[in-house]
Amino acid sequence: MNKLLLTATSLIALSVPATAQNTAVRVMPDTLVWKDNPAFPKGVQIATLVGDPTKAGEVVILRIKFPPNFQMPPHAHPYSEVVTIISGDVGTSHGEKFEKKGDLLKPGSLWVYPAKHPHYAWTGSEEGVLQVQFVGPGGIDYINPADDPRKQ
Repeated sequence: MNKLLLTATSLIALSVPATAQNTAVRVMPDTLVWKDNPAFPKGVQIATLVGDPTKAGEVVILRIKFPPNFQMPPHAHPYSEVVTIISGDVGTSHGEKFEKKGDLLKPGSLWVYPAKHPHYAWTGSEEGVLQVQFVGPGGIDYINPADDPRKQ
């Protein structure tokens, strides 16, 4: 009985952020609006598919486009994130120092980083598009403040 109650409570708790969305949403790839974001290095573009990244408790889904031969500096977020590669080959690893550890991952690959977990990414010879899901508010903190484009 306790196990059933724990399972039911967990499912309800996990579904609360999803109820923050009050409208059915359908997004078609050709309708995405790609924008530069001052919190990301030059060449990175972001499209918001669902939610408002500035609102607490809001379910957010973004697409992030990295240019070819790109290196995203080590950074962390105040939220846990689920990341899926939509297109291109993208490498990712974790730590406070950028090191290309591991192979480039293919479209369909997925990873999860917990909140405040330093990580970084890179692309190969073609652009990469990621889908990132989290519960707001959004945010990015660069491990090395000199990497933060908002401070340059």
